[in-house]
Amino acid sequence: MEQELLENQPKEDSPQTKLDAMDKKIDEIHKLANKTYKLFLWTMIATAVMFILPLIALAFVIPFFMRTMTSGLGI
Repeated sequence: MEQELLENQPKEDSPQTKLDAMDKKIDEIHKLANKTYKLFLWTMIATAVMFILPLIALAFVIPFFMRTMTSGLGI
């Protein structure tokens, strides 16, 4: 009777098997986190290139434009 009850119980994985499965999942999460980090990093770099560099260029273009416009007017 007791033997039948033990056989009907769901088999439990060994602690080492559970640890191995958790280790694999943690490795997958680590890889995904690294990919997300790199994606965010390159997004920030692209934002800097597309926004900050034109602002720096405007710092040189506006004075040149103003000098050209005022010299044309004879001021």
